[in-house]
Amino acid sequence: MDADEKEIADFLKSWPGQFVATREICKRAGGKWRFREDDKWALPILQRMAEKGIVESDSTGHFRLAPEKKDSDKKKRWASPEIKKILQESGKDFDNIVDADKDLE
Repeated sequence: MDADEKEIADFLKSWPGQFVATREICKRAGGKWRFREDDKWALPILQRMAEKGIVESDSTGHFRLAPEKKDSDKKKRWASPEIKKILQESGKDFDNIVDADKDLE
């Protein structure tokens, strides 16, 4: 993220889960002097952030930070090969576990 994106993201963090109008973002994220120079300075930055998936937009053109993805999609790994061996000798089924040796290759 560049400095402008970081500034907008920091502002949107103060409004968690709420959509904020682009005019409000332009006013408050960059300060009043930047807003006076160009009252729509944040629009191209917001569009770029939306393409990257950092922010979301609703049908009225308001933006919010995109919710963070949960780690539930990650595959599980064995803590160590010894634990893997002990658990496999127990006779239980562990099909959804990733093999650490194969995963590293």
